Amino acid sequence: MGPLVLNTRPDTDSAELLAALDTRGYRHVSAPMLQIAFPEPEKPLDTAPYQGLIFTSANGVRAFVRLSDDLSLPALCVGDATARMCRELGFEHIRSANGDIHDLAALIRGNIDPATGPLFHPAARKTAGDLGQILREDGYQIDRQTVYEAHASTELPQDALDALIRHDVDTVLFFSPRTAETFVKLVHSYKLDGDLAGVSAICLSPAVQSRISNLTWHRTHVASQPTQEYLLSLLDQSLSK
Repeated sequence: MGPLVLNTRPDTDSAELLAALDTRGYRHVSAPMLQIAFPEPEKPLDTAPYQGLIFTSANGVRAFVRLSDDLSLPALCVGDATARMCRELGFEHIRSANGDIHDLAALIRGNIDPATGPLFHPAARKTAGDLGQILREDGYQIDRQTVYEAHASTELPQDALDALIRHDVDTVLFFSPRTAETFVKLVHSYKLDGDLAGVSAICLSPAVQSRISNLTWHRTHVASQPTQEYLLSLLDQSLSK
């Protein structure tokens, strides 16, 4: 049997990741650290004022199509997974920063004239950075609207808990600071601090790694680029040693 990988991503974002783990021959167990909820929109979104859309997550894309059926505006995406979601749902003009929020800001600066009009950013209530603040000095007007909620999990699934207690887990994957923070809280709550000494953690970015630094790990690794592809490549490297 292959190594056992613990996935902490929300269920809505995990299908592609789990398929990739299957292809690589890894066993996996999931403990989603965030539960995603899409409230019913009060009214359709009028896209006429906007020159483009900003997506910092695939869930933002899923939420947008509940607000509007206008898929003609340029979609500026933080990464390739978000861009793939745009393609799957039929958006016509898609650009990917293939990175983090700062790469997305650079993409916007390079492709969007702030004088042409505002940008619409469908997002969760809590985000991993303030894109509007980053771009404000450049003259961009970003209308960020809360279109979905990401609720922190309050318990571990029993199969994930059992795997950690039995010391069966080889590696835990972390994709966002908030999922990492939630995992740390649950580790303390379940008194699992001593059960991670033989477990490695692979993080999407240094910001994610900083949130788990107070736990005792076998090793922690950070992907050289903040994408799922680089994270999985690092997983392969770490488990082949």
